[in-house]
Amino acid sequence: MQDYIFNSRKQAAYRRRKMLIRLFLLLIIVGAAAFFGYRYLNGGLLDNGSNQQDENLLPLPPVNETLPTQSNHAPAANPLAAVSTESRQTTSDSTEAGIDEAPSAPGTPAPEDVAAQQSSPDEVPVPASPQAEVTWVSHEVVKGETLASIFKQQNLSPGLLHKIINSSKTAKALARINPGQELRFSYDGNGQLQQLVLQRNPVSSLEIHATPDGFQAQETSRPVETRYSATTGIIESSLFVDGHKAGLSDTQIMELAQIFGWDIDFALELREGDQFHVIYEEQYLDGKKYKNGPIVAAEFVNRGNVYKAVRYTDKEGDTSYYDRDGNAKRRAFIRTPVKFSRISSRFTRKRWHPVLKRWRSHKGVDYAAPRGTPVKATGNGKVVFRGKKGGYGNVIFLRHGGKYTTVYGHLSRFAKGLRTGQSVKQGQIIGYVGSTGLATGPHLHYEFRVHGKHQNPLTIKLPKSIRLPKSELARFRKITSPLLAQLDELRAKTMVASAK
Repeated sequence: MQDYIFNSRKQAAYRRRKMLIRLFLLLIIVGAAAFFGYRYLNGGLLDNGSNQQDENLLPLPPVNETLPTQSNHAPAANPLAAVSTESRQTTSDSTEAGIDEAPSAPGTPAPEDVAAQQSSPDEVPVPASPQAEVTWVSHEVVKGETLASIFKQQNLSPGLLHKIINSSKTAKALARINPGQELRFSYDGNGQLQQLVLQRNPVSSLEIHATPDGFQAQETSRPVETRYSATTGIIESSLFVDGHKAGLSDTQIMELAQIFGWDIDFALELREGDQFHVIYEEQYLDGKKYKNGPIVAAEFVNRGNVYKAVRYTDKEGDTSYYDRDGNAKRRAFIRTPVKFSRISSRFTRKRWHPVLKRWRSHKGVDYAAPRGTPVKATGNGKVVFRGKKGGYGNVIFLRHGGKYTTVYGHLSRFAKGLRTGQSVKQGQIIGYVGSTGLATGPHLHYEFRVHGKHQNPLTIKLPKSIRLPKSELARFRKITSPLLAQLDELRAKTMVASAK
């Protein structure tokens, strides 16, 4: 019974507190409503009163018009007298014109002046300045950026980008941007894009200008001075290491290997003590060296055999490398599809297979190379198969005319866009080294077939190169003789230096 009485009292106290809280909240809401209602009514009355008062008042004249005009020779006139005289003159002019018009108050501006003062700034056209302020903003392209994202950073609309890209064929090149390149935006005083420059390198750039009719694009190139330089190197470690010691760039070392790639297998036949002599272009910009240019003449001494090559552009404008007799260095096939790799397994009739664990013939050459190393087509041909095939794994079959076929096996992946039936050129990347199929490690399995029969890619006699026509030989000898003579001098100097 006592517990029941205690609980009843407790519930009653809870109900009283709850009622008081509700009453307190109601008072707050009513007070707030009354306060804002009072402010609203009084504010509206005050605004109406002020508007009516402003309508009854005449606009004050500008301060400059109320100041007296001073002269260097005569004393300043009385401003009230001037106003009175102006008022009388206006009245008489109105009377003569037959117009009943009330005189203006002293210092009151003309109606057109009042309208100009009350108009918004957006409605007033801004006159074009003869020398408008120009602001340049530079942006360096980083990996992963697109032209659309860069325009968004510059607060430029996608529609403007679309308009620029489609303004001309030249402007479409703007979409091909690479990391490290620079984009420069030019804005006028109103923030409108006036000019856009894509600086590809210190020499070449694409400029786009805004015109009344849209946009105009043009390619620009700064003048480059060409000089010739010569260097000599001796193989002690590798072509790359010793080429760098001689001052050649990576591009020039690769070019040197491609020039003599039909004569020398750099993965197999390079020997310590071999020599190379190179004459190449140097490009200068504003009197400072910009970069190394192409090789114009080269000589490689490999195991006592001397190979020469000179760069020649024929009358048709085609440029290639030739020996001293006018035979092209480029042949129908190159020896190796992978650059600077080692041979892990040769062509043989009997070899212990590391995966099958039995003896079987090896009808190709294996080139060990890191996974992902580019694999190049050894000759111009057509893709007759691209896909998976038994122990080859990912493999590509190329047909070269009706006589030759080359095979590239164990690839990790194929070149982007490569498909069956597609034509490829010599030196084109067709895939990448891997270890698919029956392989214990990353390498390229390369086969060379003649009329379907396997041949040793290292020893087969490759088709001969193309020779310059007789009509070109006289011009060829006249242009290349000085370069060949300079190569002979370089080799003679190297021999003298080695003898000392």
